[in-house]
Amino acid sequence: MLFKDEEVILIIIAGTALLLLLGFFMVGFLLMFQKKQNKNAMEKAELKSAFKQELLKTRLEIQEETLNYVSREMHDNITQVLSFVKLNLGLLGSKLNDPEKTKLNDNRELIAQTITDLRNLSKSLSFEHISALGLVKTLEMEAIRINKSGLINMDLVVEGDVYSLGEQRELVLFRIFQEALNNALKHADAANIKIGLYYNTQMFNLTIEDDGVGFQPELLDDKSGSGLRNMTNRASLIGAEAVIGSSPKKGCTIKLSLNPLLQEIYANGTHSNSPG
Repeated sequence: MLFKDEEVILIIIAGTALLLLLGFFMVGFLLMFQKKQNKNAMEKAELKSAFKQELLKTRLEIQEETLNYVSREMHDNITQVLSFVKLNLGLLGSKLNDPEKTKLNDNRELIAQTITDLRNLSKSLSFEHISALGLVKTLEMEAIRINKSGLINMDLVVEGDVYSLGEQRELVLFRIFQEALNNALKHADAANIKIGLYYNTQMFNLTIEDDGVGFQPELLDDKSGSGLRNMTNRASLIGAEAVIGSSPKKGCTIKLSLNPLLQEIYANGTHSNSPG
């Protein structure tokens, strides 16, 4: 009887050990399966993110090529036609009396101003022009052009020792400024816009503030928020973080932070008409 009891105990111990081993095996298998699932999900997310970035990069490259094409057309064709019209008006003026000549000269001055404005606008669309001047100088020229237009008052503040962020980054930053300016004029009904460039060795910051009607970011839909998404998408392409804040009747503030020591996502020279 004692022998049978010992056999039962041994069987119970063996069975328990077997069940524990089976349990450990199942837990280990489940952990390995979960780990593999997590790895697959991570790889899938990375592939999706990389595809999204490439798609966005391609779209922005097409936009940049289009802007450069428009810039060349404005500079090479439209301004030349206007210059020809101005010249013809000058020749016509010699055949007119003084009152008519005065009126004609006024029109020639308007055409001359239009030619200047178109050339300045053409430069703001051209990648080569922005690359040659750099971000600060380009924004200074834009401030002069915009303030002269009377559409909105632009204040530019530059602090710190200015250094190059790389032509790719500076082009993207300038396009973000243009998008913000367009929003301030088209949607915000702003009277003033302030641009701040803050340079130090560890971080570059760009701030864009307007005094427009403001909005509630959480209420924006795909259509009304497309401009803001364009800015955040462009910022992400150069490794920058963009934070957009606004509320009704309190304007809009865009704060962009960029570590100048980080390697650029777009290496210099990868494309002659790099995205912006």
